[in-house]
Amino acid sequence: MKKYKVGYTQGVYDMFHIGHLRLLNRAKERCETLIVGVNADALVEAYKHKTPVISEADRQEIVSNIKAVDKCIIATTLDKTKIWEDVHFDAIFIGDDWKGNARWARTEEELRPLGAEVVYLPHTPGISSTELRDEKGDRIGEA
Repeated sequence: MKKYKVGYTQGVYDMFHIGHLRLLNRAKERCETLIVGVNADALVEAYKHKTPVISEADRQEIVSNIKAVDKCIIATTLDKTKIWEDVHFDAIFIGDDWKGNARWARTEEELRPLGAEVVYLPHTPGISSTELRDEKGDRIGEA
């Protein structure tokens, strides 16, 4: 198993669950330093057309306190080459349910000249924040 110096992964992490934890732990096993991007509320609203149940500040605090996470940032873009410019990761980790997806195939091509690899990790079946989401859309952690 190849070990990377700096790994990166990104997600919404809304209603943090066991699938999130397993992905972060598996990613940390593969790198010395794991940086995690928590998608900003505005970013999630732009591409998913819904507001996260848990605020970005609370999601960042939750993810920051996971033992496997060395640094947690708020991500304002899905463009991994732009994120690479700030983070300079060697590997980006994503669930293997995205393998073969056109967007991730493009990401592989875009990151290759930068010396970064896309690493697909086992996805935890049968769990997602979307399935856990309260249909009323009430947010948690709002003052």
